[in-house]
Amino acid sequence: MISSQLLAYVAVLVFCTFQARSLETFIAAVYEHAVILPNATLTPVSREEALLLMNRNLDLLEGAIASAAKQGAHIIVTPEDGVYGWNFSRDTLYPYLEDIPDPEVNWIPCNNPHRFGHTPVQERLSCLAKDNSIYVVANFGDKKPCNASDPECPPDGRYQYNTDVVFDAQGKLVARYHKQNLFMGEDQFNAPKEPEVVTFNTTFGKFGIFTCFDILFYDPAVTLVTDFQVDTILFPTAWMNVLPHLSAIEFHSAWAMGMGVNFLASNIHYPSMKMTGSGIYAPDSPRAFHYDMKTEEGKLLLSQLDSHPHHPAVVNWTSFASGVKTLSTGNQEFNSTVFFDEFTFLELTEVTGNYTVCQKALCCHLSYKMSEKRSDEVYALGAFDGLHTVEGSYYLQVCTLLKCRTTDLHTCGDSVETASTRFDTFSLSGTFGTQHVFPEVLLSEIQLAPGEFQVSSDGRLFSLQPPSGPVLTVTLYGRLYEKDQVSDASSDLTAQALRGRLGD
Repeated sequence: MISSQLLAYVAVLVFCTFQARSLETFIAAVYEHAVILPNATLTPVSREEALLLMNRNLDLLEGAIASAAKQGAHIIVTPEDGVYGWNFSRDTLYPYLEDIPDPEVNWIPCNNPHRFGHTPVQERLSCLAKDNSIYVVANFGDKKPCNASDPECPPDGRYQYNTDVVFDAQGKLVARYHKQNLFMGEDQFNAPKEPEVVTFNTTFGKFGIFTCFDILFYDPAVTLVTDFQVDTILFPTAWMNVLPHLSAIEFHSAWAMGMGVNFLASNIHYPSMKMTGSGIYAPDSPRAFHYDMKTEEGKLLLSQLDSHPHHPAVVNWTSFASGVKTLSTGNQEFNSTVFFDEFTFLELTEVTGNYTVCQKALCCHLSYKMSEKRSDEVYALGAFDGLHTVEGSYYLQVCTLLKCRTTDLHTCGDSVETASTRFDTFSLSGTFGTQHVFPEVLLSEIQLAPGEFQVSSDGRLFSLQPPSGPVLTVTLYGRLYEKDQVSDASSDLTAQALRGRLGD
């Protein structure tokens, strides 16, 4: 009897101790890293030369990690390719790789650096986490030997993985994720045979992790949220901005809102390749973001987040739009291309109005009021319902209000970064065939609009106040994952001719 009471007492004590250690909020950090690239070479460098380059990048990451820790950050995310850059073949990448074990081995590389062979990068990352008492998220390459007993073993006898690692505040390896959805041009890497769903628990919430191009697909990104109920996503990326809908800060903040999670996005800073845009995003609004095409400097961002963010009410994305009566505006529909997809558009010809445009099963509805209708700028309402087939194959339903590049309607959908037209109000909705819709609002000079809009439970994206700047786009970006096509020979050929626009 006494022993059972004692066990119960101990159990309560442990529970209360854990509860006391649990944090309601935490400080997140992301670092946009101006990566130092290796010299282009067709032959592999020595391991020593590879380590020299990686340590130059780790020196920069160390400064950011130490600064974040001094400012109270609990966790810091660094970018995809942040340790060694890109432009590798399988062979030229090999000197940069280490064997990264499964975290189940319970390993602190800083304390026992030689347990799994020569692992100086893991040792240094582990020590940076331990010495600064902060969780460190980094990305570099994992190598795994294989042989003829594995029918999928590559001819060079090894798998090479684009890999995220997480070290806790004691320097322990607590997570390892192999990127599933490799972007075109990542021929130096293998995809894992099955998607990996990687989570870990902390005193400040449950975390999941995936990398760059993964965000456009169901596994593992959506699965982490819907099936594993993570609170926060960690997102190392090397993202090349594509306007009007796939600018990093625009799409990543929209994903956080659409999925109802915190999202920590760390991008490479390399403006000549349109790589910039990092942020700390909560489900209700961006908390900190950075977009800089003018300088060559890295940038550290910090912000406080709820450990267990309040999940917004479930949105019925067709509720409002399906009840709208379509009224003819008398305007002529026209087609124009947005990132290789042919949208159906209507020009917004008045200072205020209600417009509807449809393509296939998708009808998009817009109510708006401009501050003034300028003669030198054209806006249009567009709809797209179809399979995107360039730089990946994925099915989209998109409703968008956007500024055209010029007054020529054929430029509607082109990349544009500045605008002058201000809107007093907007409300956008659509008859979506999916629950996975991501709401975007992007203002002139590639700025977000924190707290200036929201999504209603009946599926309207609407302004809460006049936006703080001229509007570039207001978009509902829907994904129909079940309609994706895994292979499309013609799109693969097209994609090979168009390398390098979206990001890895």
